[in-house]
Amino acid sequence: MWGQSGLKRWLATPVLTLLLAACGTPPKASMDMAEPTVNPRTQTEYALIWLPKPTEQIPVAVYGVADETGAFKPSDTVQTLSRAVTQGATPILIKALQDAGDGSWFTVIEREKLDNLLKERQIILEMRQRYLGESAKESVALPALLFAGILIEGAITGYDTNTQTGGAGARYLGIGANTQYREDAVSVYLRAVSVKTGEVLISVTTEQRVASVAWQANAFKYVAYRELLEAEAGITLNQPRHVAVRQALEKAVYGLIVEGVKSGLWNFENPDLGKTAVDFYDQKYRTEFPKDALKGVPKELLQEGENWEANEAS
Repeated sequence: MWGQSGLKRWLATPVLTLLLAACGTPPKASMDMAEPTVNPRTQTEYALIWLPKPTEQIPVAVYGVADETGAFKPSDTVQTLSRAVTQGATPILIKALQDAGDGSWFTVIEREKLDNLLKERQIILEMRQRYLGESAKESVALPALLFAGILIEGAITGYDTNTQTGGAGARYLGIGANTQYREDAVSVYLRAVSVKTGEVLISVTTEQRVASVAWQANAFKYVAYRELLEAEAGITLNQPRHVAVRQALEKAVYGLIVEGVKSGLWNFENPDLGKTAVDFYDQKYRTEFPKDALKGVPKELLQEGENWEANEAS
């Protein structure tokens, strides 16, 4: 017969083996890798696609969208070297330009990786000269590159953290719940420049909010003598920053098109549909002139017919 100590040792071996196996086996959820998906279309992308067609397609060139915020990714513990916003905003802008009017507004010409394009064209010319005996002047394999009449220049100009914060919570007899809310803001600047004259034709600025929400519930309560109940659960939802930049750029392209129509740079093919698009833009994104905006401005500086009642009130 085994003694009590021998029985304990005999039971401890399989129990310890099972515990180690359980610790070494990852959860099933982590084994089921999610399938890659195509990014869902945003509301701003749908608005861009549904824009009426122009009278003619406009060739444009995009050299790059720079991150001019200088902001690093916020952290509650240590300073990180990761940037707060995406460094790949140029492909996002190109995609937005291609989506405008379901591809009818702009002919986007490659300029960001122009060196790679020119190298590849040079390779083709050299191979045809070497093996087909063609000269550079005789070669018909490569037509001339397209040139753009308008440059689309842009930048991410601002990233402000904690522009709005808040929360709420309650606890009763050791059982409680709380929620926390935080909001950041990313700003994007876009302009259209005439290649012929260098004049800045249109400038548009947009801002997109980046929201983070956290919910948490916990319990810390004695349910009986020397029996303590302790439980905690929570979930956090963070809006991806690159999606916010994408929405801001899409809205900037939308505004660039409408402002260009209002300035007479280009026109909609269907004037009635175009007027509807312009009216929708003005109604939703152009607020009325604030009455107190002219407060303190001398009457002599105001244009004739301008509302200066607020100035008189001061």
